[in-house]
Amino acid sequence: MGLQPLEFSDCYLDSPWFRERIRAHEAELERTNKFIKELIKDGKNLIAATKSLSAAQRKFAHSLRDFKFEFIGDAETDDERCIDASLREFSNFLKNLEEQREIMALSVTETLIKPLEKFRKEQLGAVKEEKKKFDKETEKNYSLIDKHLNLSAKKKDSHLQEADIQVEQNRQHFYELSLEYVCKLQEIQERKKFEFVEPMLSFFQGMFTFYHQGHELAKDFNHYKMELQINIQNTRNRFEGTRSEVEELMNKIRQNPKDHKRASQFTAEGYLYVQEKRPPPFGSSWVKHYCMYRKAAKKFNIIPFEHRSGGKLGDGEVFFLRECTRRHTDSIDRRFCFDVEAADRPGVSLTMQAFSEEERKQWLEALGGKEALFPSFNRAIIPRPEGSAQLDKMGFTILRKCISAVETRGINDQGLYRVVGVSSKVQRLLSMLMDVKTCNEVDLENSIDWEVKTITSALKQYLRSLPEPLMTYELHGDFIVPAKSGSPESRVNAIHFLVHKLPEKNKEMLDILVKHLTNVSNHSKQNLMTVANLGVVFGPTLMRPQEETVAAIMDLKFQNIVVEILIENHEKIFRTLPDATLPEPVTLSASPPNAPPRQSKRQGQRTKRPVAVYNLCLELEDGDRPNLPKEDTPPSSLDSFSSPSPTAAAAHGPPGPDKNHLLADGGTFGDWASTAPSQARSSTVQWLNLQSPATPSCNPAVTPPSPKLSSFPLSLPATVVDKPPESVINRKARAVYPCEAEHSSELSFEIGAIFEDVQTSREPGWLEGTLNGKRGLIPQNYVKLL
Repeated sequence: MGLQPLEFSDCYLDSPWFRERIRAHEAELERTNKFIKELIKDGKNLIAATKSLSAAQRKFAHSLRDFKFEFIGDAETDDERCIDASLREFSNFLKNLEEQREIMALSVTETLIKPLEKFRKEQLGAVKEEKKKFDKETEKNYSLIDKHLNLSAKKKDSHLQEADIQVEQNRQHFYELSLEYVCKLQEIQERKKFEFVEPMLSFFQGMFTFYHQGHELAKDFNHYKMELQINIQNTRNRFEGTRSEVEELMNKIRQNPKDHKRASQFTAEGYLYVQEKRPPPFGSSWVKHYCMYRKAAKKFNIIPFEHRSGGKLGDGEVFFLRECTRRHTDSIDRRFCFDVEAADRPGVSLTMQAFSEEERKQWLEALGGKEALFPSFNRAIIPRPEGSAQLDKMGFTILRKCISAVETRGINDQGLYRVVGVSSKVQRLLSMLMDVKTCNEVDLENSIDWEVKTITSALKQYLRSLPEPLMTYELHGDFIVPAKSGSPESRVNAIHFLVHKLPEKNKEMLDILVKHLTNVSNHSKQNLMTVANLGVVFGPTLMRPQEETVAAIMDLKFQNIVVEILIENHEKIFRTLPDATLPEPVTLSASPPNAPPRQSKRQGQRTKRPVAVYNLCLELEDGDRPNLPKEDTPPSSLDSFSSPSPTAAAAHGPPGPDKNHLLADGGTFGDWASTAPSQARSSTVQWLNLQSPATPSCNPAVTPPSPKLSSFPLSLPATVVDKPPESVINRKARAVYPCEAEHSSELSFEIGAIFEDVQTSREPGWLEGTLNGKRGLIPQNYVKLL
């Protein structure tokens, strides 16, 4: 309820309740006064901050204008020049924007600060003055009444009458002042609404004007921005292509660094620690030197260099080698040491220390010293200990006991499963539950010894401790595929199918758990654990890859999606069989029955995600290209990889819809498809099956060509992958799959669309054609030439 109105008639009664209402009005005005005072202060701070921001933006613009990119090499491309000039364009844009901001900052003072200060001073200040008068008159009135009532009745009548008149006059003056004060209070309460809000409206109008000016600047900048985006994309594409080559070289050097040493004029060079002897009180010190040796001239250069001091070079020394001798550890308290004697410095011997035994051998060999051969020792591989948790009768008992306790005691606890228990208590409870002797003695439903968060943490810990995740390593990648793409319905259907491929025990335990999580999510208003929150908690618990990699970590969000789908569709997934009329979902080891994924039209661009739930794209990085061992590969398969000739393809016939193909760089889609005979299917699938724990050993003899394109389609229908002519000119083509353009230069179309004037594109795997008067790029494997 708002403030009660002040009745004028109450001024004559001046009751306690009337005084309470006046005090309420006064308190509200005081609150308003403080608020406006604070708002004015904030407004001035806003102006100061705006000026500081403007100054910082101008400084930022100045820095952009003065900076210039350096490039590697002796020239830069047109795109790089445009990117270099873009900094000056950005600087000019910011400069124009800040001019508008300064106008806005000036208007804030005139439209907001000054009107509020005026209202506070003239209106609220006037009420304060009226309050002082009212309080003073109240004190005077009631003091006079007290004094008048204390007059003795024995005084003369004339004296008493005069006192009565004086009191009555004072009371009338008090009533008039009270009426005016009450009127002023109510007036200011109503006035403040528009007197305060109107300046605010003007302030926001100025702000909107500033943003509108920024919008207009952005519209003018838009054309340049679009061109710059093309420049950036072109530069990025080149970078990606270059990077793949650099990474390939880096991997080669990493695998065989000795075979890729940089050509040098020195027989040996590298860092050695050199002992510097000093007079007896000071002993000796070891200083790192960069050493270079020419065997032909027996010339030895050493230069002191310390990385930690900023990489400062010291004064170098040069001498000619006479002799090199290995130092034994019984003569010096350091490893990897050898002595070097100088031919031009009689009696001078330097003791040097290499970084390792292998490096010492290399130096001794280069310097002509002798070194005994030592046997190499292989490090023992320590087997990874398996968790004690098992998917057995005891495991089901643990699961049911924990679930029963949670649903009985804590189904409404906020943060259920997200709030973790004390680690020591969790481990103790899990140990007791996993021990046959103590498991039945643990009463989780009635005992207050075990908190709900301890029980939930123990349940999660048990699931994580299984030797294999509940949803198995084998199907991990298959579950991830539908979560990354496709329609919601196709995702559910795919996961429904995969759940029924799980081992029976895994599916049974997953059913029990997901049913419980569905119940938890039904109480999300109380426990705040929505389906999404439960997915975050149980995604990494129920699913994990066999190998921990950065790529696997990036797939965590897709694991969460899988768990969300299980919870939201529990009844359908676990209580019904998959629809046999639907096509099987694509897996990492199976052939997709639907349209092939399009090739990337930009060389070097690498797409990490498949484009549809039934369209699998596998990308093999240069360092990860598996190779078939020679003894496991049929001769026909080896021929198909090493000899992509039309003759070989013709000998086996055109590939059917159940065959797997790779798209290699350097040829058209049809070129590669025609070289993959049916006999190669088994071995090809073997090394494409990313989830197989037994990866074949590498054999460089059968390494496929380095993939430059973003995707490798599997199981393409024969009508699509028939080898096209080497050069397509003015042909017609019909779409055999629908396609949605991902770029303005591509065409969107439905099945059956007829393309006119189809020609070979410069982009590998793409055609150019006209559809409905628009010309653009068409994925070659989505159409059939007529």
